[in-house]
Amino acid sequence: MNVVLLGSNTKEEIENNLRIVGSAGALSRSEGTVMDVYESKNDYQKNLRLAKEVVGYGHRSISEHDYLVFALEDVTPVIEQTIIEYRLTSFTIKSRRNVDFRNVGFYVPDFKTVKGDRLDSRELKLDYNNYMKSLFTKYGELVDEGLPIEDCRYILPYSYHSNIIMGCDANELFRITSDLLYGKMAKIDEAKELGAKLANMMGEACPYLVSSLKKEENKDYYNDQFTYLDKLVKQEDKLLTKPKLTDYLESADDKVLCSILMNRYQLSSEKASKVLDELVKEDKDIKKKMFTSLLHSKNQRELEQVAYSFELPISLAVLTHISRHRMQSLLVPDFVPLWNMENYVIPNSIKDKHEEEYRDIFKKNNLKVEEYKDKGIRDEDLVYFYLSGNACNITTTMNARNFEWITRMRCCNKAQWEIRELMTDLKDQVKEVNPLIGTMLGANCEVNNYCPEGKDSCKNRGVVVKQKIK
Repeated sequence: MNVVLLGSNTKEEIENNLRIVGSAGALSRSEGTVMDVYESKNDYQKNLRLAKEVVGYGHRSISEHDYLVFALEDVTPVIEQTIIEYRLTSFTIKSRRNVDFRNVGFYVPDFKTVKGDRLDSRELKLDYNNYMKSLFTKYGELVDEGLPIEDCRYILPYSYHSNIIMGCDANELFRITSDLLYGKMAKIDEAKELGAKLANMMGEACPYLVSSLKKEENKDYYNDQFTYLDKLVKQEDKLLTKPKLTDYLESADDKVLCSILMNRYQLSSEKASKVLDELVKEDKDIKKKMFTSLLHSKNQRELEQVAYSFELPISLAVLTHISRHRMQSLLVPDFVPLWNMENYVIPNSIKDKHEEEYRDIFKKNNLKVEEYKDKGIRDEDLVYFYLSGNACNITTTMNARNFEWITRMRCCNKAQWEIRELMTDLKDQVKEVNPLIGTMLGANCEVNNYCPEGKDSCKNRGVVVKQKIK
């Protein structure tokens, strides 16, 4: 693992960032303009003391003015999936849809028992290395055969090395680092290592946060508060057969329309409802007209007034796709304890020629995990046996505006096939219950008769294709 601070890493940048943070800490209690305050905060040590003091009071929001960019090299998708769920962080990740991953290398854990004792076994490490290499070899064979790379990746183990550019403000960095050091993931050595590296960089770039970070170690909220349920509830191993819309508002269409009237004319909700009824009497098509106008509006906050809840069966390969959509409340099962690895997704391209062989890979992988469990190895070191095709049930709630945007991206023919099928199904389910909102859902070609993909367009529906700007 290699972690490099790409931005705000020089002495001058660090001092200026602290000057900005110090200015933010003083602004609310200082006379003059922002620049007046900023110009007065030219003493590094005084700024450091002020930032520590304000942060110590619990006002870490001033650290949100301190932005950092990191290169995370050779971390596994176990780490990747953990950190990309942080909403206020920006990520760019090497694509497994476009890049051949057979030579990226893989992580080798220091195998420990359930009690935390390290197993110093050369035979164990050799067996692990040989097994992982065999999966990468099979992946390479499928790629060489001409199968889509994005489908071949379904057999890649979660030990492979991923590379990420991560950008976040110092406050979000604080959250990520403290969770990696003291949260549920802290028992995974790789997570602990990344947390320690980020903490060291925080000490250099954001020294005003160090004392607060140390105080996090003994906070009770990092402990699992629901262990008492484990003896009462049995884990469900059954994978959902299809995505499902589980919660919605039947009157969502009218609520959006009333929100337009409430905002535009400062009406109460009751009054807006009456006005809408009056408008319908005058023009039976008024609701469709209003939704058409909303479709072509830049600000669509009215759509944020209604929400949908979904349950999705989804592979690990595609989980990263949906996790990148920030404005949703996403619930993903923890990696530990291990999920039922008999649940997996089979790409059609593999189903056509290699279904039996593919199923055998997952069967052997399950046996390998059981073999290692019999040796007493803890689940925290077995997470790297997850295959990218392994699947789980997730739950998410999102407002209609975010769902609209997701369907723009994920219902497109250029989108990855699994998430495209999932989102197309959910889109159709929403259309059935809220038909007017449904008119706004789907790929650009479906909704706007327009494609932004340029020369890469699939040319579907004979739509207008965005031309290259000369």
